Amino acid sequence: MKAFPRRAGPPVAEPLTLAEVLGHLREDASVSDADVLDLITVARETCEDRTERTMLSTPWRLTMDSFPDAFELVQPPIIAVQSVQFVDEAGVLQTLDPADYTLDNVSEPGYLVPAYGKEWPATRNQPNAVVVNYTAGYGTLPSSVPSPLRRWMKLAIADLYQNRGASSEKPKVKHNFVDGLLDPYRMVGI
Repeated sequence: MKAFPRRAGPPVAEPLTLAEVLGHLREDASVSDADVLDLITVARETCEDRTERTMLSTPWRLTMDSFPDAFELVQPPIIAVQSVQFVDEAGVLQTLDPADYTLDNVSEPGYLVPAYGKEWPATRNQPNAVVVNYTAGYGTLPSSVPSPLRRWMKLAIADLYQNRGASSEKPKVKHNFVDGLLDPYRMVGI
């Protein structure tokens, strides 16, 4: 059964502020704020890609053709599930009562399972019959993001800034120590 997770919107904020990045770069007013903000976004996206985690509160949507035994909710940490919707056998879109499912947001990745004594309802046999809307991230404030991840992003931004004439759009931070900052946060399959 295929699952299709995707971002359903932008994060509430970036994990680094313009002021702290400018301070890290030790730049004056000659640098464009828009350019630095772009570098912050690129560093966050790269950090999220490499760790398979979400930095700050971001809406996600997972679609499946039917209910699995358990939903694996990617890009932890999972904050909350907003809704579980499904197309019933009659073709009517329904929203599952939150009392009918349980979120395990302690495990990483997170899981969504039927509540004790409950079963998932039957769905119509059609693509994307089940949709789970959830929020993932370390919180809503930049300070919520673990310090090693924020440090890695600052170093990646400095690397991008120093090599801004290069054609690459993704940080090429390849130093063992620097990349080692991400290691405890990487999602590793079993």
